[in-house]
Amino acid sequence: MGSGTGVSCSITLNSVLTKEQKELYQNPEDIRKILNECKTIAIVGLSTDKQKASYFVASYMRSSGYRIIPVNPRAERILGETCYPDLKSIPEPVDLVDIFRPSYDCLEIAQEAIACKVKAVWLQLKIINEEAAELARKAGLLVAMDCCIKMEHGRYCGGLHEAGMNTEIISAQRVHRFV
Repeated sequence: MGSGTGVSCSITLNSVLTKEQKELYQNPEDIRKILNECKTIAIVGLSTDKQKASYFVASYMRSSGYRIIPVNPRAERILGETCYPDLKSIPEPVDLVDIFRPSYDCLEIAQEAIACKVKAVWLQLKIINEEAAELARKAGLLVAMDCCIKMEHGRYCGGLHEAGMNTEIISAQRVHRFV
């Protein structure tokens, strides 16, 4: 969508994705669908370090009402939740797999996500693996790539505009948080 042509406009980040890739993997409608329908998130590569982006994102998403399941083979608990070594070890259904791992790990993670029958896969900001994204997309999963779920949640679900950020979303509807 271009400027002023709809409910949301594309915020351009320093992405190396082509225009066609952005249309596939940074599609505002798909991002909204993921945020609205995927309430249980397995975060692969969630760190125990509170200063790391993965920990900050997990904390934010949990405080926003999402169930967070840490996937980290070197930790026992993160954010008070049991950690699992991989996706197949998680004993409950997962809606979304959020990946905080190097791009070379993403194909294997996408294959596991497909086998676990998740609804969506999200490759965080600056994590790009077109083969993994295309595999997940062809398997029927929603896919977001090279964008941050926390930033997108703040943009589409409220909050960023309150901090003075231009979210490029025009709406007369006030977001009622903390009700």
